[in-house]
Amino acid sequence: MNGRLIHTGQVVLDLVMGVPGLPVPGGDVMASSTDLLPGGGFNVMAAAARAGADVLYAGLHGTGGFGELARAAMAAEGITLAHAPSAEGDTGIVVALVEDDGERTFVTGTGAAGRMPPGLLDAVTPTNRDVVYLTGYSLLDEPNAKVFIEWLPGIAGATVLFDPGPLAGKIPAADLAAVLAHVDILSCSTGEAKILETVGEHVEVLVVREGPAGCRVVSGGHSVAVPGVPVATVDTNGAGDAHCGVLAAELLAGTGLLDAARRANAAAAIAVTRHGPATSPTRAEVDAFLG
Repeated sequence: MNGRLIHTGQVVLDLVMGVPGLPVPGGDVMASSTDLLPGGGFNVMAAAARAGADVLYAGLHGTGGFGELARAAMAAEGITLAHAPSAEGDTGIVVALVEDDGERTFVTGTGAAGRMPPGLLDAVTPTNRDVVYLTGYSLLDEPNAKVFIEWLPGIAGATVLFDPGPLAGKIPAADLAAVLAHVDILSCSTGEAKILETVGEHVEVLVVREGPAGCRVVSGGHSVAVPGVPVATVDTNGAGDAHCGVLAAELLAGTGLLDAARRANAAAAIAVTRHGPATSPTRAEVDAFLG
């Protein structure tokens, strides 16, 4: 294919705090570490760029200090921006609590990135060589969802990769069905797969991410288990993003679906051995890991 990954979601800043465990309601807990890092859609795009893909960010970014940090991070990864900074305010922030066993819990405020104005995506014209990445976060707000529902029919030919995210169950059923009608690849966790079991059954390719076990690829009525690689997990934050980004990059490079899934498994495995949200490896690191 050798096209671009066009990411339509939200780049945010992650306030990542290491904690021994989540506090009880009304309680408090001391963090062992605190970092402010680019995250959200940035994780997917950085993973794809490090795997060799050309990446276009078609989402929004704000006008304040968080927006400046997000733009600097994207520039460092070679990611191209489709739009100027939004006048809707600053880029949003996600509080990510990472426990000692690597499990993470999020509280998300998307900021300017969560409000896609009607017509803005009309300037983005994917080709049949491109992969368009869509996130469930873009469908949580009704006006936002309408923008994507109206835009998707006009990009026929591009491969649409949809990651519904952990709030999949909060997406209005009608909006979800309207979007899935244009989705070629649905990539989700095992929990999300259960939520989408009936509405997503007609998607051409389903990739179910199963953590350390790897993933399951369902296509043409056949289900194939693609095994993962056991590693010592320190931080699961961004693992699914690494998987999606590398999967997209490999498909853009012409890699077959199962081999692309195998390399995505390897990237996610490497990512969870590192602290931080955007820890996907380079293509050379995946080669060494698998070799």
